[in-house]
Order: sequence, then C-alpha cells, then structure tokens
Amino acid sequence: MDAEPDSTSAAGVPGVPGAPGTRGDRRARRLAGAIGGALCGALLAAGCASMPTHGEVTEVQASQGVDSQVRVFGVPPADKASPPEIVDGFLEAMTSDDPQLETARKYLTEDAAKSWKPASSITVLSGGITRVSVQGDKDADGHRFKVTGKRLATVDERSAYQPDTGGARYEEFIQLVHDKNKQWRIASPPGGLVLSESDFQRIFRPVNKYYFADGTLVADPVYVRQRTDPDTRMDPLTQTVRSLLAGPSKWLGPVVNSNFPTGTELRGGTKSLTYDSQSTLRVPLNEKADNVAHPQCQKMATQLFYTVRDMTTSRLDRVELLRSDGSSLCAVTEAAAAAIANRAPAPRYQYYVDKDRRLVRMSLAVEKEDQQDPAEPVPGPLSATANGGGLKVGSAAVTYDEHRAAVVSEDGRALHVVSLTTAGALPPPVLTSKAGKLTAPSWDARGDLWIADQDPQNPALWRVPGGTGTPQKVDVAGLDSGQIGQLRVSSDGVRIALLVTKDNRRNLYIGRIERPEDKVDAAAVSVRELRSAAPQMETVTAMSWAPRGRLLVVGRESGGVVQARYMLADGSMVAASLPGATGLMGVAASEDEKKPVVGYSDEDGIVWLPPGAQWRTAASGGRGPVYPG
Repeated sequence: MDAEPDSTSAAGVPGVPGAPGTRGDRRARRLAGAIGGALCGALLAAGCASMPTHGEVTEVQASQGVDSQVRVFGVPPADKASPPEIVDGFLEAMTSDDPQLETARKYLTEDAAKSWKPASSITVLSGGITRVSVQGDKDADGHRFKVTGKRLATVDERSAYQPDTGGARYEEFIQLVHDKNKQWRIASPPGGLVLSESDFQRIFRPVNKYYFADGTLVADPVYVRQRTDPDTRMDPLTQTVRSLLAGPSKWLGPVVNSNFPTGTELRGGTKSLTYDSQSTLRVPLNEKADNVAHPQCQKMATQLFYTVRDMTTSRLDRVELLRSDGSSLCAVTEAAAAAIANRAPAPRYQYYVDKDRRLVRMSLAVEKEDQQDPAEPVPGPLSATANGGGLKVGSAAVTYDEHRAAVVSEDGRALHVVSLTTAGALPPPVLTSKAGKLTAPSWDARGDLWIADQDPQNPALWRVPGGTGTPQKVDVAGLDSGQIGQLRVSSDGVRIALLVTKDNRRNLYIGRIERPEDKVDAAAVSVRELRSAAPQMETVTAMSWAPRGRLLVVGRESGGVVQARYMLADGSMVAASLPGATGLMGVAASEDEKKPVVGYSDEDGIVWLPPGAQWRTAASGGRGPVYPG
C-alpha cells in the first residue's frame, strides 16, 4: 500500500528556499557552482579569480529551466544520507554533465553502477518527478520508493523522440539496500535516464541526419547532447555524425537507406570534429569504408554534408572522408552535394485562388521589400479566356517542375489535372466524389498526386500515379474513424501530413509512405505508423511542410490563441513562432528558406511574410495559397 508523497520532488522543495540539507539546497549549490564557473570562464580576461564565499543561496527549480550553456554537475551522496536523500540526489545527478555520469553512479550499489545503461533510453516527464515511499516493503536491510510523473515522451537508443499523446503515467520502483559500508544505495535504478521536460530541453538539442529514399535526401530528426556526451566524451557535432553512421531511426528506417557500409564507424579515439581554415570538415572512418567505390563515397559525403550543415551557421564548403589509415577516400563540395541530393527545385511562382475563383500566380523572381509583381492567371486550359471562361477553382496544387496543376472544382466534387505550358480544352476529371467533397490535392516528388475524399459513406485517401493514371485507394493504418480534412506530402515523398477530424477535434499526424519493391503491385502503396505531429496543439487549423523537414502549423494550444509555429516533424517540441499570425486560415511555406511564408485570412486575403520582414497584404480576396508540391 502506498503512502502519501514525501514533501520533496524533482521540481523542488516546498518551504524555505535553499534550506540546509534539503533537496533545494543541493540543487541550488550545484547550479550556483555551475553558473559561477561559467561566469568566471567568460570573465577571466576581466580578472575573475575566485568564487564568492558568502551571500544568499536561492533555490532553482527544474520547472524554471536553466540556460543551455551552463554546465551542471551533481552532488555526491553525503555520509549516512537517508533513503529519501539518496533517491532525490540520484534523480538530480541524472541531469548532470559528469563524465560517465560518475556522480549518479555513486548513488548506486557496485553491481547496479556497473550494469546501469543511461544511454539506452530517456523518459521525459512533463512537470516534476514525484518520489513516494512505499509502506510495508522496507526493513532494516531495504527501503523501496516509487517514482512517478506524467510521461511526455521517450527517446530510444537511436536518439529518436516519440511523444506520448495518451498522457500515460510514468511509474518506476527503486529499491535501496545497505552496502558493505552500511550506506544506503540504490540496487534497482531506472533502465535509462528520467528527466523533466525543462531538464531535457536544457541538456539535449534536436538535429537532422540525412538518408536517401529513391535518390532524394530525407531528414531524420534525432536528439544529441548540447555539450560533451558524458558517456562517449564526444562533442555535439561528433555525436551527430556517430548517430548518422549508426543508421536511421526505427520509424523512418523502412523507407530510407544509408550509403555507409554496415559497421562503418568513426575511427577509434575520435572525440571531436572541427572545420579547418578552408571551411572543410574531414571525417576519419574505420576500415569498413576503406574500399567503397567513388560514386557510393560521394553519396556518403553528401549525407554528411547536409547533416553537418544543418547544425551550424558557420559556412561549410567541403566534406572529406578519410580512410582508416588517414588517406583521402573522397570529398564533396557544396555544389556537388546539392546535385547528388536531388532536392526539390526552387519555386519560380507562388500560386493561389483569387476572388474570381481563378488559379493565379505571382512571380518570385524579383525580390522587393514593399511590393511584389501583380498576380496573373496561370496559362493553359485554366486561363480566364480559355474555353469561354475556364473552370472555377476551389483548391489547387502544382507539380515541382511547375508544368502541371491539379485543381478541385469550386463545389469540391471533381479533380482535374491540367497543363500549365500548353493551351487546350479542359480535360475530364480524374477523380470525382459521389456524396462529399475532395480535399486540396498534393503532389509528391515522383509526380504522383494525392487527395482525400470526404464522402461520409466512403472516406478515402487516393493516389493518382503520375497524375494521370487510374486512382488507387491508399490504406492508412491507424486512421480508424477519423476523416482527413487536409493533406500534404513532403518533398522527399516518404512522409505525408494528415489533418484529421475526429470527435470535433482536428489533430495533425505524420504517416510513413511505404511503396512496394515490386513495381507491378503499385496499388499496394500504403501509409503506416501514424504519429502525432503537434501534440502540444489542442486543435490545428492548417499546415504546410517547411525547410529542413519541419512543419509550419497554424493552431491553438489549450487556453491559447491561434498562431503559426514551426514544429519538428517528430512532434517533439515547438520551434520558432510567427508573430502576428492569429487570423490565418491557411499557410504555405517553401523548401527554399529565402522565399516568403504565405498565408490567407478572410479579413486580409493573401499575405506574405518575407524573411526578416513583417506581414504584408499581397492580394485581397484570395485564398488557398500554395507553393509547388
């Protein structure tokens, strides 16, 4: 039977801040030391010589967060520390930067310290961690505690983040025993690290590593330490390269491949990687990669180039791979890597549906601070003068080469695919909805067209091979009874974002697009392993893929207002938000970060947000803005 929670928790100690002997005092001392050391290092040239020996000590709670540049070191167990103090000290020491987490291991028995593998997994808890004493299960030789909290997410051994959208309760039992010196020590620690959300965000940072899918690079988001990893002693850049060599995350693994031979690792003893004066990164590998052919090596170097480039604002001109003996294996420049990566071309136009329900476009060739070229109707069968006025358009999508458009009629019933390069009659629809409406369509990089039918009796996700083939119904595992309201396929063609309405709520999910190796059975294309892409949002209004595998999401958190934010595709955390976007009903972002974000609202019509500028109205009365894709 469980007793009431003890008065202390990982979020801090009620009562007098920093009271001697309390957990708050220990945390205050370790953070004060860390902050003081950091400040002393920063001010060394100005004469910082010693730490103050007196003054007020203030408790710092985990929920308040700590600057990510501050190094934190645990406090070892005091002599004759009580069982509650041992548990609290261990939970705090797990958040430290000690090499090999040595301080945390001091709270464990000798056997537990040897077998404990903190790198095996990370459990992230929202809020604090509560320690509860378990009654009726302790005696002179043992003491048992239950550690609880609300599970926010887990991070696996591949460093991939998986949010827990069900709000499951975390519960772990910790057994204490007397060691040979009659000191209380933990005999059964948690399998990996257990961190509060604020500690996780302080200690870890998100990065993208890159793999290939059908010749196109795909971003695979993972987490690495902000500073030197306590286990490997590698800096963040080296940690990321090591993770890249280990292979893709489990979720993305079935649809991507790595060009590094199995078993490829960094050459033994490599703890740090840096650029040289020529902005070149040299990466030493082990013998597994010594004899790869030049084309394969170029793809390996391209994976590394984009992985490293995303991590820093410093210029990277070249990546060179080295054999195990230190000789050069191959190298790629920025231009060569861009050609091998086969990424989507930069858009020439931005498209939207104007107030007269025509598909129009605005040129992106001329960059102006306060204006842009006026919109013009797209050429071809949709032109206002073609066929006596053309089709009234409800929504549209344009191929990446901007040669064709997929348009849904204003009533939402018919899907047409038309040329944007040649005139002619409006072709017949490739898909119609019998009793519902079609969503806005989306093209993938392979030239296939995706759309959902909102027919209440027969809702379905459809793929039109090549944009002109026979529509094929796509199985979406885990969709259950939800209805797809919006969809967007990523430019790499292996992920699809689905805005699903269920029980009067709109939630955003990411699915993995699996294509059969047997090209004859093309109808077997399916969407697997849906996962929440915006668990922080109570409801989502609109979304678009954005640069570096992110999503731009318009939505509202619980108790908040509607806003547009960049989200990481693994659902892990919110990145930067866009100011002044509370009224947006739709949004579009380009893979090219130099192009403006485009949105629309009933009040303002089409609005643009160029990089480093403010929102401005581009066209009144427009709706449905899209970039190619």
